[in-house]
Amino acid sequence: MAHKSDIEIAREANKKPIQEVGAKLDIPSEALLPYGHDKAKISQEFIEANRSKQDGKLILVTAVNPTPAGEGKTTTTVGLGDGLNAIGKRAAICIREASLGPCFGMKGGAAGGGYAQVIPMEDINLHFTGDFHAITSAHNLLSAMIDNHIHWGNDLGIDARRVAWRRVLDMNDRALRDVVHSLGGIGNGYPRQSGFDITVASEVMAILCLATSLEDLQKRLGDIIVAYTRDRKPIYCRDLKADGAMTVLLKDAMQPNLVQTLENNPAFVHGGPFANIAHGCNSVAATTAALKIADYVVTEAGFGADLGAEKFMNIKCRKAGLAPDAVVIVATVRAMKMNGGVAKDDLNAENVAAVEKGCANLGRHIENVKSFGVPAVVAINHFVNDTDAEIAAVKAYVEAQGSEAIVCRHWAEGSAGITDLAHRVVEIADSGVSQFSPLYPDEMPLFEKIETVAKRIYRADEVIAEKKILNQLKKWEADGYGHLPVCMAKTQYSFTTDPNRRGAPVGHSLPIREVRLSAGAGFIVVVCGEIMTMPGLPKVPAAEQIMLNDAGEIDGLF
Repeated sequence: MAHKSDIEIAREANKKPIQEVGAKLDIPSEALLPYGHDKAKISQEFIEANRSKQDGKLILVTAVNPTPAGEGKTTTTVGLGDGLNAIGKRAAICIREASLGPCFGMKGGAAGGGYAQVIPMEDINLHFTGDFHAITSAHNLLSAMIDNHIHWGNDLGIDARRVAWRRVLDMNDRALRDVVHSLGGIGNGYPRQSGFDITVASEVMAILCLATSLEDLQKRLGDIIVAYTRDRKPIYCRDLKADGAMTVLLKDAMQPNLVQTLENNPAFVHGGPFANIAHGCNSVAATTAALKIADYVVTEAGFGADLGAEKFMNIKCRKAGLAPDAVVIVATVRAMKMNGGVAKDDLNAENVAAVEKGCANLGRHIENVKSFGVPAVVAINHFVNDTDAEIAAVKAYVEAQGSEAIVCRHWAEGSAGITDLAHRVVEIADSGVSQFSPLYPDEMPLFEKIETVAKRIYRADEVIAEKKILNQLKKWEADGYGHLPVCMAKTQYSFTTDPNRRGAPVGHSLPIREVRLSAGAGFIVVVCGEIMTMPGLPKVPAAEQIMLNDAGEIDGLF
């Protein structure tokens, strides 16, 4: 039997006016700044008025390493939020906004799937409320002001060879990774080599997602190091007097977005840094606002737990003073088979032995999550071809790890298919057993922080770094940045830097290609292996299938 597509299901939804959705969390209509009838921004005044309230329980949804078989982390996040509401709890979800790059590339949209989606699906996956455009504009305004300053006399003494600030675009475009600009004569400025990153890798994106207020936002923007002088003195964004105008461009984008699930429950969709090249969490502003007005807040961290959950714990929670009460690790029988060596075309055939072999990847993630002092439960995101024997194998393995696995059918059944997990999550979150602690202290030297993540999370034997990288880290420590956490930029597909090495490998090395100081965001980016901060489109991009049909509706989004 053919299943309806995500977009077909989303179009059939019985949407409620966004004011009715907000009322579930006692958000008055005057605190909602509507973008049409089905989405709105939550006013900064309302958020400030609720800051003194006690926080609800925070539940993180993470996953095994992603495979082409699909895991459904966002789908599970949405489903769990609906499930909590279905059992009578006052719950909200917090997820990231979608980037146009993967939407038109290979990954597809980021609004959940099946009967566990946030809507309006088309808007969320495309321009939405314009936040990404504002971030792109603010970032590139700073780029323009750097080159303009150099053109008009360069009073700050910027060394054009040491401009660290690249431009951004919210699209996968490999041709822009390395460019030479300002060609064509004196009137066009001084030619120099530079490049583009994707918007979700922008430090401005990270700053927006970690800032707690407009004042904090402007301070962080001012702290951005954009270039260096010939004697290696840093030049800050505030030196160019760009921080004020950038804050103006980001004023509205700073306010969290409210939409609804298919079951008309509140969903905060705000911010969207990638987890493999940035810190991979929705905004602090949205999460903290939700915690003040909901009893349970379900949020997600990008890709597998080795990236998203690690950064959620070590960066977002550390910076925002948050502590998760429970963690849900999403796994599928199909993903276990792929980690056990089964090809994608053979996933529909029962293979208990491959499932058992592939569970090592899940076990590694369970162990890693528990190392932060947080209890973990596994959600088996059910697919129609999963057999009872395969599910039993996953459950038995997880039980042997001192945890438990619960089968969830939210994709096909909505909240009714995930109430067992919802009840268990409430029990864990309310038990108070979580003893959250980051993996390393602020005062640990930067290279030791990198080694700690590499050895304890990835199980690497060593970290390989050239002397110039080690010297750069020591220089930043001497400049007062040694207390910052590290943000590992690494492939999402493996614990190693080799995307084809699945399972739970040991005995590998972690090569560092470069390190970048994100002084405004407040972390050190550590670029490992061949990871790119400007992805490229696949041979057959999803964009080829996206079009308007005869009714003027969008087809091809998934």
